[in-house]
This record gives sequence, C-alpha cells and structure tokens, in this order.
Amino acid sequence: MSTLTEAPPPLAPEAPEPKPPRRRGRWTPYWLLLPGILWLLVFFALPMIYQASTSVQTGSLEEGYKVTWHFATYWDALSAYWPQFVRSVLYAGTATILCLLLGYPLAYLIAFRAGRWRNLIMILVIAPFFTSFLIRTLAWKTILADGGPLVGALDTLHVLDVTGWLGWTAGDRVLATPLAVVCGLTYNFLPFMILPLYTSLERIDGRLHEAAGDLYARPWTTFRKVTFPLSMPGVVSGTLLTFIPATGDYVNADLLGSTDTRMVGNVIQTQFLRVLDYPTAAALSFILMAAILLMVTLYIRRSGTEDLV
Repeated sequence: MSTLTEAPPPLAPEAPEPKPPRRRGRWTPYWLLLPGILWLLVFFALPMIYQASTSVQTGSLEEGYKVTWHFATYWDALSAYWPQFVRSVLYAGTATILCLLLGYPLAYLIAFRAGRWRNLIMILVIAPFFTSFLIRTLAWKTILADGGPLVGALDTLHVLDVTGWLGWTAGDRVLATPLAVVCGLTYNFLPFMILPLYTSLERIDGRLHEAAGDLYARPWTTFRKVTFPLSMPGVVSGTLLTFIPATGDYVNADLLGSTDTRMVGNVIQTQFLRVLDYPTAAALSFILMAAILLMVTLYIRRSGTEDLV
C-alpha cells in the first residue's frame, strides 16, 4: 500500500526544441536564374522597349526621329496593310491545319507502331533541321517549277483546276501563288508539329487502350474517347509552335510567292530595310504581336487544356 500511495517521481524538464538548421544555399536557385533573366532583359525586354519608343516617333532618317507620342502611326499602318494581316493569318492557319493532318498520323505511328524503326523515323523528321531554312525553301522552287513532275501530276489529277477555282493557283502554274507559299510553310514547320505530338502520345499509358478494348470499344471509339483527348496538350503545343512563327514568316512568301502573296512579315522587312520607315515597321510589329497574343489566349481557353508539352 505504501508503494501505491507514493508520489510519482518528478518529470524531467522538457528539452528546448532545437532550432531549425540554417538553410544554406537558399539563394542558389536565384543565382542560377540570374543568367536567364539577364539574357531576357538584354535581348528581349530592352529591344521591345526600344521598338515601342520607335513606334511613337516622327521624323525622317536624314533629320532624325523624335518621340512625339504619335499613336496615329498604329492606325495608319493597320488601315494601309490590313490585307497583309488577313493574308498572313489565312496562310498560317491553313499551313497549321495541314501540318496537324499530316503530323498526327506520323506521330501516332512513331509512338505506337514504329517499334525498332522509331529512332530512324525520328531522325528523318528532324533531318530538315540539318540544313539551312533558306536552302530548304529554295528547294521548293525546283519542286514546284513549271513543267516539273509534281506540277504535271497535279495537273493530270485535275487538282490545279480545284485550286485555281479557289484562287490558290493560276492556270497550270504553282510558283508565285498562294499554294506555293502554303506548301513552303507546311514543309518548314511540320517538324514543330510532329515533335510535341509524339511527346504527348508517347506519354499515354498503353493499358488505357487495352482497357478500352476490354470494354468492347472499337478502334475509332478508342481514338476519339481516349487517345485524342489525352494528346490535346501536344495538339495545342504543336499548333502554337506552327502558327506563331508561320504568321510572321516572310522567307516563304518572298521566295515562293509574288507581290500578290505578300505577308505582314514582308511588309515589316520592307519598311525596316528598304523604305526605312522605322515607326511604321515598329507599329506593324506590335500590332502583329498583339493580334497573335489575343488569338493564342482565346485558343488556349477554348482548347480546354493548359497542360502544354
């Protein structure tokens, strides 16, 4: 009983909570980001600020330009060259759709059916990058030359009759027509569509296709309900990587087109290098950038995905 009634021994004082160790190197991520931030500031932000100031200047090359906040340059540039803006969006949109129609089956083949040929096909996809953009475009002048085998085959199949009715070709001539420009854009930007599509398709778990088959889904139903929705990040990334540079491109329209197929990139190049009207050229550049940002924002919201590859 005496043992039961004894008071319990006093509790030992609680040890003070140890202070969290001092985090070493907490500034390391910021130091690693510093070179990239400086690069963006020097080669992106500063030129943008300079071009913004140029777009509101007045004067001439001989007298010099001064910032007078002349915002009417934007309206004058848009009212004078709106057909080139519309043409650029039309050509780039058509090339993007063609790249998607051509690139998706090939990306699907590489991801699910290529087997041991996958690496070889991937090398063939990126092979155009081994040569200059200019050389690749000039090659299409030979491919689409008048009287060439490709033009002759299109004429035999009466394809040129359809494109001529649409206004994309002129008789039996393909060069210096909208069709030639779109062909050049499609060829040059097709790898930018295939690579994101392949990356997105390659991430899809093959067991999902097996589960769809176990549920008696037909191949087309499996593609429509499983494959294509899961590949939407690649579709969005590929279309953006194709449409954005194609809209501002001027090489294909310059080498494969004519004065009737000039895009807004050709106008900006001419204003900068030939006419030497720097405020108009800068204003056109900012109008193009704003239009692309607006279209891209609306497109991403309508696509229903923000998970880009």
